[in-house]
Amino acid sequence: MRDFSYLRASTLDEARQAVLQAGASILAGGTTLIDLAKCGVAEPETVVDISHLEGLSGIEVTSGSVTIGALARMSDVADHAGVKAELPAVSESLLLAASAQLRNMATIGGNVMQRTRCPYFRDPGTFPACNKRNPGSGCSALGGITRNHAVLGTSEHCLASNPGDLAVALVAFDAVVDLGSRTVPFDEFFLLPGDRPDRETVLQPGEMIIGLSIPKSAAAKNSTYLKVRDRQSYEFAAASAAVGLELEDDGRTVRDIRVGLGGVATKPWRARAVEQALIGKVLDDATIKAASLLAMEGAVAQSDNTYKIDLVPRVVARAIETVSTDKSGGLA
Repeated sequence: MRDFSYLRASTLDEARQAVLQAGASILAGGTTLIDLAKCGVAEPETVVDISHLEGLSGIEVTSGSVTIGALARMSDVADHAGVKAELPAVSESLLLAASAQLRNMATIGGNVMQRTRCPYFRDPGTFPACNKRNPGSGCSALGGITRNHAVLGTSEHCLASNPGDLAVALVAFDAVVDLGSRTVPFDEFFLLPGDRPDRETVLQPGEMIIGLSIPKSAAAKNSTYLKVRDRQSYEFAAASAAVGLELEDDGRTVRDIRVGLGGVATKPWRARAVEQALIGKVLDDATIKAASLLAMEGAVAQSDNTYKIDLVPRVVARAIETVSTDKSGGLA
């Protein structure tokens, strides 16, 4: 880690101006920045501390939405009664992420902005070729070990998967990112790698996340987050799904369904083909299974991650069954 200057911003405008400087990095909870600095990926010249800015840590539940400030702690959001009632998948995604200690420090804005856990990206000494870290240098993952890499949204320049849990729920339930001067639908906030994997979001110089807004809906209220991983805790998803369901008055026909995928794509992934296949349908095992297979439309697997092609539809089907099963144990 090299020497850097430290600026504790006293206003949001001061922070925005400071991050326009070359080599400036934002510090909130610090859990991501410190991690990246330790592995040699982040080498900030100036660290801009926004952790004490007022008005950015609130959690507000209104008649139409849930608004979360960028500096709200993961643990506070996960435990908030309004979030648990209106957005259970959001609460569950946070509780299944990181560790209790990290959740007590990490902010929602920082969690959204966390970077990939691709080992080639995070080891510049051993793997100098990484288009995400050093544009035009190549992709060391190609031909390498790719068990935890993406199968959706990849390109010949990058296979790195997005590591977020919360992001999966946010993309499923139409969250909106507040950047202060503008708002961006969450599904449009992250960019596909294409030929510029180093450009991960639509953030422009001087912009930062101020907060998030998630619309209330019957599907969001009846939702769950299912995460499958190699070990029970402190592990990133091999595959995950945030699913919400609203049924018609007959209690059997799908009025609205939302499906977000994690651990398998280069950005938080909305499985719209699955949703479209189920809206207006009566749920049964065969219908759920057939629709869940559509989650892998367009998937391109490498030699080590072909298992995800089979795993993801099972995760999606299980999550759908979870939100559609009534108290008697059968499909609603």
